[in-house]
Amino acid sequence: MSSPVEAASAGTFVIDEFKLCSGVVMRGVDIAYRTRGRLAADGRNAVLITHGYTSGPQMIEPASATGEGDWNNIVGPGKPVDTDKFFVVCPNMLGSSYGSTNAASIDPATGKRYAAKFPELTVSDIVATQHALLKHLCVTHLVAIVGPSYGGFQALQWAVDYPDFMSAIVPVVTSPLAQRERAEANVAGLHATLSKNPNWNGGDYYDRGGVVDTLAQIRTATLKNYGIEARLRETMSDPAAIEAAIRAEASRRAESFDAKSLIILGAAMRSFDVKSRFREIKVPVLYILSRTDKLFPPSLAPGVMQAFREAGVDAEYFELDSEFGHSASGKDAHKWAPKLRTFMARIAR
Repeated sequence: MSSPVEAASAGTFVIDEFKLCSGVVMRGVDIAYRTRGRLAADGRNAVLITHGYTSGPQMIEPASATGEGDWNNIVGPGKPVDTDKFFVVCPNMLGSSYGSTNAASIDPATGKRYAAKFPELTVSDIVATQHALLKHLCVTHLVAIVGPSYGGFQALQWAVDYPDFMSAIVPVVTSPLAQRERAEANVAGLHATLSKNPNWNGGDYYDRGGVVDTLAQIRTATLKNYGIEARLRETMSDPAAIEAAIRAEASRRAESFDAKSLIILGAAMRSFDVKSRFREIKVPVLYILSRTDKLFPPSLAPGVMQAFREAGVDAEYFELDSEFGHSASGKDAHKWAPKLRTFMARIAR
């Protein structure tokens, strides 16, 4: 069977009816996606790239500016995820802000925006939409799933929900367990901050001027936590100029990302726990952490790797020696690209 989208670089797949883990049925669900490369006739040369919390499918495009940073050293012609060999697919998560159905979308049942009534999701729901998309694209098997941060959550969830659909996974700057308390605190903090904006209106702010200014404040704190200051210090020395640059980037990102997506995707982390299901993983794993990452520090590695071993998982660990914290997968992509290339060659064999 030939692929209906071999030459396409972007598209939107519509799922007529999609049943969530909660039992709620969503109708007319859009999943936006981007592709690079061409799908083989047997549908088995695909690689799935899963993006991070506030990123999107544009992360696989040349010179993209996303939360992960520049992945041009990872995806492209002759790169570890070689678009001359592989058909690369990057879907936008359900609930995110780059073309897929989210809180700003129209609910077919009411004819109004979902807003605060957008249903609660799980990471399993998100990967299930991706599975449906890949079937639509005539992908029959994935060579690998590679994803940073929240994308790593997705890669790990794929490995337990659809253990026979891929040959390997590469979770990067991430963890197999989101920690419910931490996720709950994140969502509560977002609610507390956003609700101070007079336009918030319980999350139904779309016709009241939005909450971009408050979201920009949240993004400023997030960027600092991700290690942006180390990146800016490469070219800037004035602390005031660095702060101004951070605020400018936060404002740009706030303009393109919906505040409700932060809450929807943040809430989906609460039930994420793949570590308890490691024995269901059937494929090799390359687990990568960044030396300076505050969110998922290298101190996680011994426990995770021991759990992999005890579950009989073929797993290897690589520590990315970077000063760029959680953003290292893009900013210092050249430092882990050789390891990924070797791993991909092993899997391809």
